[in-house]
Amino acid sequence: MQHGLQGNGQEMPQMRGRQIMKDKMTIILFSGEMDKAIAAFTLATTAASSGMDVTIFFTFWGLNIIKKTRFTIAKPQMLMQKMFNIMSTSKLPISKLDFFGLGPWMMRKLMKKSKMASLEDLMKLAKELKVKYIACTTSCGVLGLSKGNLIDDVSEFAGAMTYLAEAKESKINLFI
Repeated sequence: MQHGLQGNGQEMPQMRGRQIMKDKMTIILFSGEMDKAIAAFTLATTAASSGMDVTIFFTFWGLNIIKKTRFTIAKPQMLMQKMFNIMSTSKLPISKLDFFGLGPWMMRKLMKKSKMASLEDLMKLAKELKVKYIACTTSCGVLGLSKGNLIDDVSEFAGAMTYLAEAKESKINLFI
């Protein structure tokens, strides 16, 4: 089946092989950098507001975005897990021109002046639009994080197979 319009003006579903593609987007959020998180949440909220189902799969440094506190130390963590979590900055850095931590402050200031939504605003909107958050269990295990360390908005804790099942039926799959 080809992608296009039916006689009534509605879009026909896309097919990949024999798999019908849903009006759905998945995002793997691997980065823990503020500018990349803003890009991911801008795309997620735009897609969700246009009627798409959206899932964000947080893995490795992307988990820093959904931690309740940035410095997350828990009793059962091993020394290296504690070191990774202590070294997670208290504020998300930006990918370029971080200026020893001044970059995120500058970016937030510019965004506010330009009347752009902050990461926190985009995350709140994403939940209102029912964007699904999945925390990677493998990454949580490596970093010594538990459900209690992450925000309550996390819909599910799952591994790569769950992400692949979501991605397999999605029209759009992004890695950020």
